[in-house]
Amino acid sequence: MVAPLRAVLPPSTEAVCSPALRARQTAAAAGLDPRTDARLAECDFGSWAGRLISDVHGADAAGLARWMTDPDARPHGGETLTELSRRVGSWLDERAGAEPQCLIAVTHGGVIKVAVARVLRAPLRACWQIDVEPLSITELQVHDGGAWMVKRVNCPIEPLR
Repeated sequence: MVAPLRAVLPPSTEAVCSPALRARQTAAAAGLDPRTDARLAECDFGSWAGRLISDVHGADAAGLARWMTDPDARPHGGETLTELSRRVGSWLDERAGAEPQCLIAVTHGGVIKVAVARVLRAPLRACWQIDVEPLSITELQVHDGGAWMVKRVNCPIEPLR
């Protein structure tokens, strides 16, 4: 249950989320009143949107393989992994230069994967080796000078007692 999440956050916590309905609903269920930021939207999967990866593989195995090995590939007609990374990177860069405060972002697996890869300065292909479960917590922290650090990834939200 995520509803008690707001109760354990510092009072000055800022909340932001993807404009997607599911992200806004999750934020509301957690007791948050976020502003939306389009840079936190999930990757635009183009013609693959809403399909299972197994269905995409069955219909376009070569395109899926190309997309997963080439961050600039766009076989689905949507957004490339490079474009998603730039978009999320601009948000991270803005946050790195902001006043230090607690911020919670309700977003999507793809956004979290590219954020972690960027913070680690890993190649974008590393995104496919990062697991992000629904309703999990990934914590990134920025230090003086704007350097990001990964604190934890894919931690389940424990029921609060």
